[in-house]
Amino acid sequence: MEKVEFYDGTKILSMKDINGKTPSIFMIVSNRTAGKTTWFNRYLVKKFLEKGEKFMLVYRWKNELNDISVKFFKDIQELFFPNCEMTEKKFCKGNFIELFINNKSCGYAVSINRADQVKKYSHYFSDVERILMDEFQSEDNRYCPNEITKFISIKTSVSRGKGKQQRYVPVYMLANPYSMINPYYMELGISDRLYKNTKFLRGDGYVFEQNLNESAAKAMEEDGFMRAFRNNTAYDYTVNGSYIIDDDAFIEKIHEKNTYRATIKSDGNCYCIRSLDLSGYIYIDDNVNMQFPTKISATEVDHGEGFVLKYQYKTFIDLLKIRFEYGQIRFKNKRCKTAFFNLIRYTR
Repeated sequence: MEKVEFYDGTKILSMKDINGKTPSIFMIVSNRTAGKTTWFNRYLVKKFLEKGEKFMLVYRWKNELNDISVKFFKDIQELFFPNCEMTEKKFCKGNFIELFINNKSCGYAVSINRADQVKKYSHYFSDVERILMDEFQSEDNRYCPNEITKFISIKTSVSRGKGKQQRYVPVYMLANPYSMINPYYMELGISDRLYKNTKFLRGDGYVFEQNLNESAAKAMEEDGFMRAFRNNTAYDYTVNGSYIIDDDAFIEKIHEKNTYRATIKSDGNCYCIRSLDLSGYIYIDDNVNMQFPTKISATEVDHGEGFVLKYQYKTFIDLLKIRFEYGQIRFKNKRCKTAFFNLIRYTR
């Protein structure tokens, strides 16, 4: 009988960040059915039952705050906590959910899009010791307006209290791999640091794990339903946890008639955006024409005379994101690719 292995978060929780400090953010990405959600849900409940430490569950939208006790607890109750019962109660006009285990308050559920309400009622959450956000990558690529800013606001609101201006409240973020340009990768600078064989990645204040659960992949490969849809683009994503993570993906030198579209400045250097006449691809290279009138600063640090901040070109940049998702962007070299990621990074 083939051995079944499920995810274990013990290793990542013992890791230090790139500066040798205890991380505040633990990000785990893996193929589906690997068991990461089960492991962390169980971990939160165990910490409450053993030490009385409460937790917060973070969702994206307010309408997701329905039946949290069932969504969060049903599976782990059957597996690990058969003598426990989770219930819930809405408060603050349904903006928050308080969760109970055996009638004792164990935590809360909030939505990112209601971050302003979390701030107003931050005193309610001064007893939260851990935060969990599952599905931080959106499968339909829909994120809250200013999602990163709102997420930071929630963390800041929760970290107040108990006589401290800033408490240590670790954040666990889980997802299946969907898009290399999701706002969290872009903001943390993960997008252009990942390789196919990357397992752990350390950053300033965070650690990141990329996990492929082989037994979960094999189980889905052998499933008749998944085999029937082997040619669908969702197959590699669902079974193998695949997305465009190869550091050399789409890097090539192209000599083709083209139309100059814009000059971009990133990390103090200038690059250009061209549309290729034959293939129809967008090409990013470093052979710039500084006389071309459209000049865009990829970051605020790069803003200077003659350049316009990228926020004024939102429609143009949104189109570039779509082209990237469809594999229609090519880069002359790694520096050009990094500059492109800086340009399309989710900000404001």
